[in-house]
Amino acid sequence: MQVGRVDSGTTPSFDVLTMGRIGVDVYPQQIGVSLREVTSFGKYLGGSATNVAVAAARHGRRSAVITRTGADPFGEFIHDALRRFGVDDRWVTPVPGLPTPVTFCEIFPPDHFPLYFYRWPKAPDLEIRIDELDLEAVRAARVFWVTVTGLSAEPSRSATLAALQARARSGVTVLDLDYRPMFWPSREEARSWVRRALDHVTVAVGNLDECQTAVGTGEPKAAARALRDHGIELVVIKQGPDGVLARDAHTEVEVPPMPVEVVNGLGAGDAFGGALCHGLLAGWDLERVLRFANAAGAIVASRLACADAMPDGSEVERLLEEAVDAR
Repeated sequence: MQVGRVDSGTTPSFDVLTMGRIGVDVYPQQIGVSLREVTSFGKYLGGSATNVAVAAARHGRRSAVITRTGADPFGEFIHDALRRFGVDDRWVTPVPGLPTPVTFCEIFPPDHFPLYFYRWPKAPDLEIRIDELDLEAVRAARVFWVTVTGLSAEPSRSATLAALQARARSGVTVLDLDYRPMFWPSREEARSWVRRALDHVTVAVGNLDECQTAVGTGEPKAAARALRDHGIELVVIKQGPDGVLARDAHTEVEVPPMPVEVVNGLGAGDAFGGALCHGLLAGWDLERVLRFANAAGAIVASRLACADAMPDGSEVERLLEEAVDAR
């Protein structure tokens, strides 16, 4: 039996099932250098929803991803990488005629990491179709995680909404607000579809700009209230240097950022997401969940890659202990 897969003929039940973007990250080996001058690159698994599944698997969670690739060597690389990370790839299928997306970045620490997406003529992960979904598995997952990018085009948009409707706000159903303006004709167009998705989820996670897209305000507490007004049970707002704010029906918690020497900030939010899933499944109190997720994100920010950089639980706990000792 392959690593990361379960026996066929059974109804799979995963701790974390994600749906959305996948691709190959081609990151420069030179830091602080324009792509115009870079001479060597590393090749890594990438894509936000995929990185969250990898991050959850690193914490011992049984995870899988629903997405699509090109029928090409990069697509084969993706399957190899998913299996190596222990992520089930049964719902990662090829789209003939479309190339697997690649993403380049430039690395200018501590806070400038331009991304260059090559998702033309169309990304295969936007070709996820309703009739291909295993809705029984979607309903059975303890955490189901989708991203706003999946709403940016058909047929992925309809498939994403159908999967959310099948969940019927059961368990932990997460919308990663993940707004990427290059994937949308306008912020207003994105907002209209995000608001439809919000009616079907229990958890919303995003940064201040993504909250601006979702609910029309980037002020943290106002955004949290607006998202709660949509019936969201848990709102998590990433505030950059001001830390993280979270609000549920009983508690509002803010935790400061974890100081690290930043190498590449890309992927830190996905590490945060996988750790958030792990903490929620573990039943921890909200402050502990946020501190753990913050530390996981900080570790990835201190490394070059995204999926390959995801820490396990012992690494995160060690950083938290070091932070306490340093006070």
